[in-house]
Amino acid sequence: MKEILDAILATDSTAADFAALKLPASYRAVTVHKDEAEMFAGLATRDKDPRSSLHLDEVPVPEIGPGEALVAVMASSVNYNSVWTSIFEPVSTFAFLERYGRMSPLASRHDLPYHVIGSDLSGVVLRTGPGVNKWQPGDRVVAHCLSVELESADGHNDTMLDPEQRIWGFETNFGGLAEIALVKSNQLMPKPEHLSWEEAAAPGLVNSTAYRQLVSRNGAGMKQGDNVLIWGASGGLGSYATQFALAGGANPICVVSSPEKAEICHRMGAQAVIDRSAEGYRFWSDEHTQDPREWKRFGGRIRELTDGEDVDIVFEHPGRETFGASVYVTRKGGTIVTCASTSGYTHEYDNRYLWMSLKKIVGSHFANYREAWEANRLIAKGKIHPTLSRTYSLADTGQAAYDVHRNLHQGKVGVLALAPEEGMGVTNPALREQHLSAINLFRDAPAGRTDQHSRDAPAGRTDQHSRDASAGPSDQQGRGV
Repeated sequence: MKEILDAILATDSTAADFAALKLPASYRAVTVHKDEAEMFAGLATRDKDPRSSLHLDEVPVPEIGPGEALVAVMASSVNYNSVWTSIFEPVSTFAFLERYGRMSPLASRHDLPYHVIGSDLSGVVLRTGPGVNKWQPGDRVVAHCLSVELESADGHNDTMLDPEQRIWGFETNFGGLAEIALVKSNQLMPKPEHLSWEEAAAPGLVNSTAYRQLVSRNGAGMKQGDNVLIWGASGGLGSYATQFALAGGANPICVVSSPEKAEICHRMGAQAVIDRSAEGYRFWSDEHTQDPREWKRFGGRIRELTDGEDVDIVFEHPGRETFGASVYVTRKGGTIVTCASTSGYTHEYDNRYLWMSLKKIVGSHFANYREAWEANRLIAKGKIHPTLSRTYSLADTGQAAYDVHRNLHQGKVGVLALAPEEGMGVTNPALREQHLSAINLFRDAPAGRTDQHSRDAPAGRTDQHSRDASAGPSDQQGRGV
């Protein structure tokens, strides 16, 4: 790995130099183990600790196949799917790997007793397989997380509809929280030149997801002047939705859970912000019963911020906790677009407010290659900015996932893989200087500067589960995907 890193850090390395590098037999990777899939049985979701299940292992470099690339990973990031993997919810990801492994001899590489996780990366191409023409060794890249086979006609109008569509690093093996990753070549995109490795790795999954969900015609198709209600507007997903709304001439109504998160939204440029904790919204009177009076109170508060207008679009991802309120507050003919359910998958709402007011519920999942490319292009042009608040070492990925699980983070949290330190990889300092304050916005926020995270078990096992009470069912908005 040292020779690979030396070549990346050198300023004069050529494609031939990278192609001549000898690949190591193994590399360090963050994994979960198949024989531990039941380790959290009987525990409540919030008590399942990623620091117990995530391991830093030395694993063999996988065989490269046609249409694939091996990438030296300089940095990655933690998404909420990394948390799901680490706590084996809603199902163990080994079920995904087993199913994928049955598809073909080549796919059988993914069915292993360990799962290398992670759905983001920035890095450098080391090898390409047969049939890859666009990319070559030495290219600086980021990767989006859509893995498709495209052998069915269903996926050729929108690749997200491919019956064999999977999320890389979640439903496939050899993900980005590692020193080397295996991707399909049509996952690769150019690394934004003005960003460091960790900054470039942070947007991928959440930025593309927010783009499809809010901007694309496959999602809500946001237009100028729309009022957009954004749950968890300072979180990994919501922070990009807020930026897209502002950049697209819409009016974001940002819902957050603390004054610090409200301040982040104001600093992004949002004017309408609701601190749901400070204002005491409780949409459920008990575990089984929602409180429509709270929906109405919430809708009234929105109208105070919009000169009496209801919202055209609700950017939904908390799920069970908020969905009834989301359907209620949407304007007649408006759209509730949902991409996740971090507070529960069983959504309940009063259908009278949907059918009689001609509202639409739209499901949205990640993004196709074109949407991911467009979202990355906006990052590369400095129109949309990374929301990185904190960076961890690869060995500290368990702690990073724990912090995301407990909603102790702002924006996105990054993970350094091969990059020796933060701030490396910038090749366009002039463009960076133009946008430096926006790039650092989440780092400079109070929650981004905190060092109060527990370090008791970075990536191994511990029985020292924190019982922090800050993330109950009504406090699970604002998380990334």
